[in-house]
Amino acid sequence: MQTGVLRVLRATAASWRRHRELRRTGQTLLAQRLERQTVLSDLGYLRQAATLPNAHVICGEGGTFIHLGWTTVSTLAPIERFPLATLAVARGTPFIDIRPVTDVIAFANLPRVTRDGSADPEPWGLGSSVSLITYIDIVEQLGASITNDPRSCRST
Repeated sequence: MQTGVLRVLRATAASWRRHRELRRTGQTLLAQRLERQTVLSDLGYLRQAATLPNAHVICGEGGTFIHLGWTTVSTLAPIERFPLATLAVARGTPFIDIRPVTDVIAFANLPRVTRDGSADPEPWGLGSSVSLITYIDIVEQLGASITNDPRSCRST
């Protein structure tokens, strides 16, 4: 693991409000233990983001989220989890920026990315599951921008 990644994860964990409060009240050992647990958990998320076929980071008005199949990281604290998402994208995880999407109704009716690898047949709609590549094809037509596009790895 790169030293820079660990440095960012440690600094992020130390900056969490709860950990700062524990340090302020003299509970330094507890704060350090919780910070270590957070870093180990975050390293696990980064490993999953790099290895799971449908893992991706999505950014919208509600925050930035890492989707790892059955798990979504950062639902309650998008600002505190933003450095983790940034690291995942820097390490090659596909990034979908939906902020440019203006057709909210069409976006709300999109299928979701499959969690277990099984995609539903067309026609797709709300509640359907599609592969990450198919989802990117659809959401890009609505105006989303894509970084670390997994489609560029395909041979034509």
